[in-house]
Amino acid sequence: MTHTKSSEWFGQHFNHLAPLLRQLHTHGSELTGPVDITIANGVAGRIGRRIADMLGIPTDSHQHTLKVVISHNDDGLSWDRCFDEQHLFYSTFTAVGTIENGYWLETTGAIQLMLTVDIKHGGWYWRTLKASFKGIPIPLWLLPGTHAYKVIENNAYRFYVGISVPLFGEVLSYSGLLKPHVNTPIHSQAAQ
Repeated sequence: MTHTKSSEWFGQHFNHLAPLLRQLHTHGSELTGPVDITIANGVAGRIGRRIADMLGIPTDSHQHTLKVVISHNDDGLSWDRCFDEQHLFYSTFTAVGTIENGYWLETTGAIQLMLTVDIKHGGWYWRTLKASFKGIPIPLWLLPGTHAYKVIENNAYRFYVGISVPLFGEVLSYSGLLKPHVNTPIHSQAAQ
């Protein structure tokens, strides 16, 4: 098995992930497919569209095409997302420590989240521990809540990201079932 920061961070728990998730997090891949973007109505919708715009997510509720390029580096992972071949959304995930005593730092623009992972039935479920904006800590109760996971379904990559705001509930979500690009199957791309 190729070792990456992901496999090192999980240690023996890496084997509890579904085999295709393990492949994705040792070799990287390019995944594509349709995704559904849902934005709330009314004031909650205005908040959802603002968050979507800040992140580079389309601001209209309907089905879009998403391409995600996942690559590995010495610190962790890069996720380069492109909606409809025009809306770009980049994140880096830096692994710190191990699953027992560490966390992941997700950086998206000026926002940085400290995350951990819960493994449930072979799936990868993110849980936010701390957050900051331009290096300034943000209390979690002020931050939009995030519910995010990735699982394997019918040999494809099922993911969900939902963002909720206190008093308004869920204002934005995007989810879909992605498949490896025909020229870059999960199991054959070299680690980067």
